[in-house]
Amino acid sequence: MLVKEIRVLAEGLGITPGKMKKANLIKAIQISEGNFPCFETAEGSCDQADCRWREDCLK
Repeated sequence: MLVKEIRVLAEGLGITPGKMKKANLIKAIQISEGNFPCFETAEGSCDQADCRWREDCLK
């Protein structure tokens, strides 16, 4: 997902993106959605198959 799209999503959730980096912005979205802020913390594997961030996370 492009940062521009992530910013729009964040704003829709009431998050002010400012100059947040992509990973921090995604973590803020995860928290806002009631999920664990785990973006880019997986070490080679992830059991969250339905996560919208999975593809970007495991790059």
